[in-house]
Amino acid sequence: MSVARSHSTRAALFTVPLVAAGLLGTAAAPAGAVPSQSAASQPSASLTCRGEGVDAKAPVRYRTETVIDAPLHVIWKLQTDVERWPSWQQHVTSMQRLDDGPFRKGTAFRWTTPVPPNPVTPAPSLDITSTVEQVKRNSCIRWTGPAVGEGLRIDGVHVWTFTKVKGGVRVSTEETHAGPLVEQNVSFATEVLRQGLEAWLRDLKTAAEARTDCPRR
Repeated sequence: MSVARSHSTRAALFTVPLVAAGLLGTAAAPAGAVPSQSAASQPSASLTCRGEGVDAKAPVRYRTETVIDAPLHVIWKLQTDVERWPSWQQHVTSMQRLDDGPFRKGTAFRWTTPVPPNPVTPAPSLDITSTVEQVKRNSCIRWTGPAVGEGLRIDGVHVWTFTKVKGGVRVSTEETHAGPLVEQNVSFATEVLRQGLEAWLRDLKTAAEARTDCPRR
């Protein structure tokens, strides 16, 4: 097997264990899909929530955004009612709140995404534990936490902001990853992260704009 083919095969296999919605990605975007923001056009300043942003030292980083034509409270409810994520995100296969009460600083939740059999890791799924570090209602969220599978650990920091604009709400998101496996191929891991964040925004946009039980404005 040639060196080029070997690298390509490893990259293809590398994708499989990193298919975690927003915590490394999902399936590739459909043909003809246009990313909401290319990596080359990303602003240098990081998103923040209450003055805190992503991990500035993490080697893998991506930021993107989209405008959703739905009321802010509908979008916020979808994003913060984490126990219902599996109903609108196909790659979230289980979800458990680890605390009670409203979504707030300190809220923690454990969720999983499947990992098909592959030579890179024998783990059948990734277990992700997220803890909300900062939150401002209808404005921003920042959570941190590891994604763990057999032979794999990714430390992530994820920031979301929500801003009313003409035509709806601009939802912006930025995430960083650190860990031995992703650091072996930063450019590839960044591309997989891009796919995941773009897919998350598409799912959120679809779910929010499909809601008919709330007034549009």
